[in-house]
Amino acid sequence: MSKSKGLYFSSDVILYPMIMVLLMWIVFWSEIRFNWDFNFLGIYPRKGSGLFGIVLGPFVHSSLKHLFNNSVPLLVLSTALFYFYRNIRWKVLIWGLLLSGLLTWVIGRPALHIGASGVVYMLAAFLFFKGIFSKQFQLTALSFVVVFLYGGLLWYVLPIDPQISWEGHLSGFGVGLGLAMLLKEVPIENKKYEWEKDDYNPEEDPFLQQFDENGNFIERTPEIEEPVEPQSFTIKYTIRKDPSKDELL
Repeated sequence: MSKSKGLYFSSDVILYPMIMVLLMWIVFWSEIRFNWDFNFLGIYPRKGSGLFGIVLGPFVHSSLKHLFNNSVPLLVLSTALFYFYRNIRWKVLIWGLLLSGLLTWVIGRPALHIGASGVVYMLAAFLFFKGIFSKQFQLTALSFVVVFLYGGLLWYVLPIDPQISWEGHLSGFGVGLGLAMLLKEVPIENKKYEWEKDDYNPEEDPFLQQFDENGNFIERTPEIEEPVEPQSFTIKYTIRKDPSKDELL
């Protein structure tokens, strides 16, 4: 398995998600520290000026609770994306951000839509559906983990609270599902057995060599090695006399 198709940890798996979350906290801190209000940078549906919010809106939050509720799932889900879908992670993140924001701009109520919840819903939907579609046990297991952790988010794609941008949630969920269906790249290479490989030759298979052409087992008696006779050798000693001493060496 090549490294590009395998699962391995590198610093960028956690570095980029942390940078995104850190930028959100810096924006919120600057609003409090300098008494600024960046809510005007959110998505305002069907107005030209509201298009800037597609990129800027996810970094703006209305309260500390709002920021915290988006920071934790964004960090967890984006880290999972960067680790399990290394070869398509930037496609998912960039296109998911743009398309979910654009769809919110189209279907949203005439109000400012801020926060990274649309991106969170996009990541959750993509990780779940892509894992199911892939039919690979690692990614399917990830799908169940996403459901276990964030399955309750599904309720908020419905208009149950007028203070919540359910349009942004619905947009992110729909875009995540669409990306999972459209992006066909295989994130992890499937392991193949020897008989599934293109260069497989049945005649060289040690297992199949134990059967004849009719499928009958060929009983082979083990070859008995003939005992090897030990080689004999002779040890000779030479005794000489030292002329300076009357002794034997």
